[in-house]
Amino acid sequence: MNLNTKIAMCLMALTLGFTSCNTEEFASEQNAQSTVTETETTPSSGSTAKIGNCAEVPGWASQNGGTTGGGSAAETTVTTYAQLKSAIENSAVKVIKVSGTITVTTRLSFQDQTGKTIYGANGAKLVSTNQTKDASGIINIKRCKNIIIRNLIFEGPGAYDTDGWDNAILDECTNVWVDHCEFRDGVDGNFDIKNKSDYISVTYSKFHYLKPPKAGGSGGSDDHRYSNLIGSSDGATGDRGKLRITFARCWWAPGCKERMPRVRFGKVHLVNNFFNSTVSNKCVAAGFEASIRVESNVFEGVKTPIDLMTGFTAVTATDNVFTNTTGNQAGSGTAFTPPYSIVKLNKTAVKADISANAGATLGGNVCGSF
Repeated sequence: MNLNTKIAMCLMALTLGFTSCNTEEFASEQNAQSTVTETETTPSSGSTAKIGNCAEVPGWASQNGGTTGGGSAAETTVTTYAQLKSAIENSAVKVIKVSGTITVTTRLSFQDQTGKTIYGANGAKLVSTNQTKDASGIINIKRCKNIIIRNLIFEGPGAYDTDGWDNAILDECTNVWVDHCEFRDGVDGNFDIKNKSDYISVTYSKFHYLKPPKAGGSGGSDDHRYSNLIGSSDGATGDRGKLRITFARCWWAPGCKERMPRVRFGKVHLVNNFFNSTVSNKCVAAGFEASIRVESNVFEGVKTPIDLMTGFTAVTATDNVFTNTTGNQAGSGTAFTPPYSIVKLNKTAVKADISANAGATLGGNVCGSF
């Protein structure tokens, strides 16, 4: 190899080396710019939920030690009612993955457990076809702590006032996060929370009725499409100081008549929700000793967005949007101040975001609602 050839090869190597370095530097600069962009679009550091972090729960369920469910425990996949019932009743099973459509022949009883997640694969559905007083309902969750329910459709047979059961009930439960679920066509209601339940967050969930109500039930109402009851009666004084609940980015969709929600005793935060049921009589109902914050929600085509009932404590209503509504829009008094921060959408973005994302719209147990 002559001298000129050696010099040419060295120059080529140097050129390639500089090109390689410049390419890496350019890639590094692109990555840095990408990181900056993500940081700029990430919600403020005062938020209680971050994308991809299951441990950071929005709202009241972030308090009292937080809510983690079954965490990263091994999953048990269920495809039949028998498998689901067994997994729910087995306290050693910490994460349940529901796949497909499961018909619930007898209401599921989930009791006295701590640290469990039940979630649905894409399209997973729990269905009940029973409208009787005793055998209706899909799941009763009682005396449980640190529970996550995510990405499931709960479908009942339609409203029929037989003093029956709701699609789902939280009874004396603590630290529960219900996220990206859909509750529709419950017999007595869609999803109730009662009996000293506390530190509950319900996010990106959809409540509605697709089936016509059945008239003539023993309870006396011919149209019991009443979605969500918080607190069971004025006499349930054990609820005082409890029922701290956040509803954030939820959708009370067409078919809901009342109870969106109806609250007794609790400190309930309603933020960034969408209400558009044109058959409504009333939406948010402040009942006995209720303290409610109604903040940056959108009410569209509904009647009585805020119902101030006898004996309520206070309702603070701020920054809400009312479009083609009738009836009361105002709060009264000063409600509680939440001890947590929560990422809020601008009220102008609420309708589009919730319409697209509320309900069982995830691919599975995916965190990062906010």
